Amino acid sequence: MTYLHWVIVEINKNGFIFEGVACGSMDKFLAFFETMPVWMKLGWVFVVLAFFWILEGNYPLSTLIYNKKHHARTNFILLAIVLLINGIFAALTAYIFHKTGDGNFGLLHMVDLPFWLELLIAIIILDLVAQYFVHYLLHMVPAFWRLHIVHHSDKHVDVTTGTRHHPLDFTLRETFALITVLITGMPIGFYLFYRILSVFFTYWTHANIKMPLWLDKGLGYVFISPNMHKFHHHYKAPWTDSNYGNIFSFWDRMFGTLVYENVEDIQYGVDIADQTDDENVRVQLGIPFNKNVVSNKRHTS
Repeated sequence: MTYLHWVIVEINKNGFIFEGVACGSMDKFLAFFETMPVWMKLGWVFVVLAFFWILEGNYPLSTLIYNKKHHARTNFILLAIVLLINGIFAALTAYIFHKTGDGNFGLLHMVDLPFWLELLIAIIILDLVAQYFVHYLLHMVPAFWRLHIVHHSDKHVDVTTGTRHHPLDFTLRETFALITVLITGMPIGFYLFYRILSVFFTYWTHANIKMPLWLDKGLGYVFISPNMHKFHHHYKAPWTDSNYGNIFSFWDRMFGTLVYENVEDIQYGVDIADQTDDENVRVQLGIPFNKNVVSNKRHTS
């Protein structure tokens, strides 16, 4: 593996700026994501959101009878809180990379592979540990499930649902991501590139868009497709406890958590939280601490 040794040289309105000593062909790729300013990262989030917002307005999967703007406002408030937490984790990530970057620390430093293969391995490991595995825990561990109910309580799943996470849910996910980065010792550029991909797939799979069945199923052999993720948002188990993947679908196939049935049978929401107001931010933030919301296993279909 060829390396870049990074040190933080400035913190300004654009975030962390890195100065690199370049070694090898990955320099330009890593440098682009290393030095990507905050406005560009936020721009990517809102461009992808806007793209699928427009697309689902013209090619909807299902007719959702609701106030789309009011619904979006709730989810965007939750997004704003998550972005603040993300800023904290960005600083923590930069600090970790600064401390470990010169130490040849992590699994990827034990092998000498082509750049493209190391990048692919990093993306696959992040998707397994920081997405599939932590998502599985969010459903199976009662204390974690109480946090994750907020995401599932949305009764009108559209592109903005991808922004809907309880702050403690997001914190748990980011913690697992940082642990994965430490174990693998991947360059920060790999991690940031994965985050860019993850944003696209999160909004694509939540968007209320209709795709030809053959295309959705075909893509679903490798990637999580829009239809596939909609079963995960069905209001009852066992569908709720399925299709945990974020980018790749082969984790669900490998571990037996894949569901693909008739999308017309999907009803959004979650049965144990239907008594709550899914568009009331205060109610949603309080769900993990609300004794009236049951935290045990959901009813089966």
